[in-house]
Amino acid sequence: VLLEVELTGLPGHTGFAPEALGEAVAEIGGLAGLRLCGLMTMAPPVADPDQARPAFARLRRLRDEVEERGGRPLAELSMGMSDDFEVAVEEGATVVRLGRAIFGERPPRGSA
Repeated sequence: VLLEVELTGLPGHTGFAPEALGEAVAEIGGLAGLRLCGLMTMAPPVADPDQARPAFARLRRLRDEVEERGGRPLAELSMGMSDDFEVAVEEGATVVRLGRAIFGERPPRGSA
């Protein structure tokens, strides 16, 4: 399981608030049948991929803080999409989502 952390404050972006992450990790880590593997986030939409760097760096720091506080090791950081994955990898991403880079643009809604 990856926990999504909401770092943008934008409508439609969801996830745990950074200040609630420690409690969520402890609670989910104690559930039978689930293994917490890491964290994920979506950066805000930006014109320049480097503008997404602060969100990616923040998620990495949050992961590091959870581990330092005695939480379990969280090996996975899922962050970065087709437009900004290089920056995400530079900031420690282990999972990226590259749909458009692989499959191309989606057709406009209602055109299928």
